[in-house]
Amino acid sequence: MLMGFDPGRDKCGLAVVQVQPAWQVLHREVVSAGEALARLQALWQQFGAERLILGNQTTARGWKRQLESLLPPQQIVLVDERHSSEEARRRYWDFYPPRGWERLLPKGMRVPDKAYDDLVALILVERYWRGQARAEPT
Repeated sequence: MLMGFDPGRDKCGLAVVQVQPAWQVLHREVVSAGEALARLQALWQQFGAERLILGNQTTARGWKRQLESLLPPQQIVLVDERHSSEEARRRYWDFYPPRGWERLLPKGMRVPDKAYDDLVALILVERYWRGQARAEPT
């Protein structure tokens, strides 16, 4: 069981993925930065996650320090999150197909109507699992 965490200043994305025996996304959500640690800890316990996959950009250093007070450092893995937001924006429409006249717009012109940080967290888990990004144990 892996948990993805896309840290941010205002909001954070969380995703819980079962990778064995078959890939299955069990949970995704976007939470405010203020409630992120409590929510992460609750999900960690609820799902029995083994690793926390953390994006390594924007605010990662500060979040990593806070996370190390909750989880053993060897269970926290940093993953390169470059361009993950752009990828999540493209994939948003796979999860939430456009309706009505928005279907006529090219994907690049559509504007998501809700935050998609949870999809970024999912992408971080995918990158870690596939080994496409360099993962650094902390």
